[in-house]
Amino acid sequence: MNTKKILLSSLMLTGLAASAQNPIVQTCYSSDPAPMVHNDRMYVYTGHDEAGADFFWMYEWRLYSTDDMVNWTDHGVPLSLGTFKWADDRAWAAQCIERNGKFYWYICAHSKLSGGMAIGVAVADSPTGPFKDAIGKPLFDNGKWDNIDPTVLIDDDGQAYVLWGNPNIYWAKLNNDMVSLGSEVAMIEQTVEGFGAPQMDKREKGKKYKDNYTEGPWLSKRNGKYQLLYAAGGIPEHLAWSEADNIAGPWRYKGILMPEGNTKSFTNHCGVADYKGHSYLFYHTGKLPGGGGFGRSTAVEEFKYNADGTFPVIHPTDDGVKPVGTFSPYRKVEGETMAYSKGISTEVNDKVGVYVSDIHNGDWLKLQAVDFGTSSPASIEICAASALLGGTIELHTDSIGGPLLGKVDIPRTGGWEKWQTIKAAMSGNVTGVHDLYFVFKGYKGRKLFNIDWWRMKQ
Repeated sequence: MNTKKILLSSLMLTGLAASAQNPIVQTCYSSDPAPMVHNDRMYVYTGHDEAGADFFWMYEWRLYSTDDMVNWTDHGVPLSLGTFKWADDRAWAAQCIERNGKFYWYICAHSKLSGGMAIGVAVADSPTGPFKDAIGKPLFDNGKWDNIDPTVLIDDDGQAYVLWGNPNIYWAKLNNDMVSLGSEVAMIEQTVEGFGAPQMDKREKGKKYKDNYTEGPWLSKRNGKYQLLYAAGGIPEHLAWSEADNIAGPWRYKGILMPEGNTKSFTNHCGVADYKGHSYLFYHTGKLPGGGGFGRSTAVEEFKYNADGTFPVIHPTDDGVKPVGTFSPYRKVEGETMAYSKGISTEVNDKVGVYVSDIHNGDWLKLQAVDFGTSSPASIEICAASALLGGTIELHTDSIGGPLLGKVDIPRTGGWEKWQTIKAAMSGNVTGVHDLYFVFKGYKGRKLFNIDWWRMKQ
């Protein structure tokens, strides 16, 4: 009976690994996703929920990118509370946008200057940073607690807007420099017609409204209409959206975007982007092990706009999205690039950047839609480090227990960041497009090794 249970568990895990794509990051909690497309690559800027937290304890922002929508590269922590001398806590939702070759990352954080939440902005010459505080002070800080979750839009005429707030909605113009306000901050009036309910201080006690704005706005524009997506309904939250002919309103409530569903998180936060002819909604769930309302993870769904440019109802899934390209193994691949993983984490240092860590016996990572071409790989080289006994990497295709392509024995290198390039011949044969699994084996209960990069050769 025990053998049968173990076998069943293994088969279930293999099936899950073959199909699951959500959440898109498994090495840590990644909340409040904000997508941005630049130079034919999708970037997603996220928050980072601390493991085991009992509140939204967040101290940094993270970044991931892809060119096929399934294999994501971890770019580490390009921005943290330490970037802003005026901030001391709560690195909450943020959004990055490009203008004139520079990248502006709008954040919210607790201000040590006023004691409230404030809106700030960092700037960089690259989407991956390094970022620095653009002005050395908050972009907006009036000591109130509702200055959270900024979203930014550059309009068709070049005018940029920044919008934020919980439970109120505030907006202002941005000057062309993107780091100063070009107007007074104004509040959008919430009405039943605009958001399903009036703003909080005007709601009638005991009255049931069809919906209400809560937080997490995302501002976009389509077919000449401004579209505001947001978390709605209070706790637990679902996603809803409204539409307007201009930023100031009046806004028109359009309905539910994503029902509460089985996200295992009492909050949600979304962003939308078009990429390679496809439309995507990013949001977060609590579905990683140990996750929940304070341990949230980024997920994504593909959708098609209605013929009139409006949103359909989008439901959360575990399967996520399909690849929009294939992945070449015949190049230097950063180890922190993966479609899915179990057990591992990532770390960063100044010498090699981000690398894969916390690898133990039975852990694995997966790459999806790997194109091996018309001839099988002859060898692989892997840059790894181990302070203890090392271990083995088994390379399987199509599933964790699929055909064995090869094995790489990782020796003790003398330190967790003392890197060595190990080469091994491939014993299996594979051509065409397959999923590729790195399955880690070694002494149970011991950390095995770290991985910086790998490359196959034909």
